[in-house]
Parts: sequence; C-alpha cells; structure tokens
Amino acid sequence: MAKKKRKPKSAEDSDGGPMLDDDKLQKRLRASAKTVVRTCMQIRAYENVLILTDPSTKKIGQALYEAASLVSDRVLMLMMPSTRQHGDEPAGAVAELMRKQQIVLAPTKYSLTHTRATRIARNDGARIATMPGITLDVFTEGGMTADFDALRASITEVGGRLKRRRSVRITSAAGTEVEFEVEPRRWKLEDNGICNRPGLVTNLPAGKVFTMPRKGKMNGKIVIDGSWDSNLLESPLTLHVKDGLVIDVEGGEMAELVRESYEAAAARLKPKDRESVWTVAEFGFGMNPKARLTGNVLEDEKVRGTCYFAIGDNSTLGGSAHVGIHVTGVLTEPTIHLDEMLLLDAGELAD
Repeated sequence: MAKKKRKPKSAEDSDGGPMLDDDKLQKRLRASAKTVVRTCMQIRAYENVLILTDPSTKKIGQALYEAASLVSDRVLMLMMPSTRQHGDEPAGAVAELMRKQQIVLAPTKYSLTHTRATRIARNDGARIATMPGITLDVFTEGGMTADFDALRASITEVGGRLKRRRSVRITSAAGTEVEFEVEPRRWKLEDNGICNRPGLVTNLPAGKVFTMPRKGKMNGKIVIDGSWDSNLLESPLTLHVKDGLVIDVEGGEMAELVRESYEAAAARLKPKDRESVWTVAEFGFGMNPKARLTGNVLEDEKVRGTCYFAIGDNSTLGGSAHVGIHVTGVLTEPTIHLDEMLLLDAGELAD
C-alpha cells in the first residue's frame, strides 16, 4: 500500500529553501532554471519571454531570467505586488504584457493559472508555465528533479486507459465515497513538464492527469486527508457534494476557514453567480514519482498515488464558473474506478 510521501524534515531558510551554502543553492537554482528553459519550455532565440515574479519568489525569478537570457535576448522580468489569493487577476498592465509574449513564466505566491489574463494570453498563442506558491525547496528538490521525458511517456500510457471511460468512482480508507461523470475526450494529458507548443498552459513542477467533472453530475463525500490550499492537514476535511456543488464542509477550524474564504469570494459576485463558488471544478491524479507531499499544492497534487479535487473556478477548463477562486485538496491512498476498470488501488497504479 502506498504511503504518504512527505518531505523529509530539514531546516529551511526564510525563502522556503533548504539550508545549503550559497554555492550549492546557486548550483541547484541554475540547474532547475535550465530545465525549465531548455527542457520544459524549449525557449528559442527569437522568442519574447516574460517572467512574472513577486517579493516571495524573486530568487527563482532571477534564476529563470538568467537562464532564459542565455537563449534569448528578448527576456523581460517584472516584479509585481502579490495578489490576495489564488485566481485573483493581475493588474491590467501585466495582463496586457502577457498577451504579447510567446512565453510567460510565472513563479508567484498565488496562482495566475485560473485567471482571465492567462486565458487571453493562451488564446493569443502564448505558452505559459505558472508556479503558484513555488519555494526554493520545491524549485530545487522533489518534483522538479523528475525525468520529464519519462514522465511524459508514463502519462501518455495512462491516457490510453482513459479512452471511452465516462463514470468515475472514488473511495478511500479515510471515508471518501463519491461518484461523478466526465467527458472522455476532455482528459488533460499535457501536464507532463513539456510545454513547447503555442497555447499550452502548465504548472511546474508538472506531473498530473486531470479533467473537469460534468456539470451537476457529482454526488457523495470527499475526505481530504493530505493537504488543502498549501496546508498539510492534521485532521481530515470533509466536503459533502450534491449535483456538482459542495453543500457542506466539516473539519473543525479548517472547515470554518474554508467557509469564510468561499463566502468572501461569493460576496464579490453577482447574487445569481454566488453559488458557483462551490463548484467541484477539477479532478485529477498525480503521476510524478519525485513529487512529495509538502503542504505546497504545486507539488502535492503531482504526487504519484494521490488524487485531488479543486473547488471554484473552472473557466480555464471550459466551464462556466468564473468565480475568482480555485483551491485544491489532496487525497492520499485513493481507490479509483473508471467505469469498471481499476485505475488506482489504495494509491497503487493498477497494471
């Protein structure tokens, strides 16, 4: 049975990185930045590159700038104020810059993935790698050290099993019991670390397979026992789902914080749209063998043998919930059936 693959305990510096001497840290930063530029994004000499960073990620932004500048002389790095939460739109001037680039790299505290700015830039042909909540540790260790060519092959193989599968049932020892439907052709297999075509959007580190559940077709109970919104959970968070919407949240203080954040997001919407903040927007499972459960969603949702659900905005997946919030919860050791086919058995990928 697969066990939670948690980050080993070690001292960290104030930027969320391992306590290494400066030479070793710089060497690892350069290696990861080179992987992003040359392997993942495959940046070319003639391409315009925009690197969006904020005060929490400036060392990573600088490493990416230096690596990209060795390939292209059209690299711009922009330090912007941190947004308030995942899914908040960047400033209008930033959004306008994004749509004029061939490549956008976004190591930022909060996610720009599910924003109108990213959607427009993608539609205009940019290829985009977002790195929400990236730390020095996540950037230089774990999931970013994967063999991305091998990861792409593994995801492609699993993708073949998903064809023509419409119903999904998930159970877990923690108490999850939920069923829903998906569109077989809408499984996303591109989150493999290779983002080399116009219009692609990926997270880095990469390594997951995901989709948007069919609207109104999910019912049951989801027990989040790994992490929620970049917090490792000491006790489970339970989401009760009816017709594709979360109708109740249980789990002590964390549940109260979840309700408060979603109610605040709903208050910014028109009354007719407020219920949509509780949309079960995304389902996926991790495929990266190097990823660890660290309490950082960027890496957590990629851990091989886990699955996740995201609640809120699904517009970048083609959905109608434009709600400005998108938060992920990770389940450990799930059992997943697609129709009658066993995909994961208590966290182990079935043969």
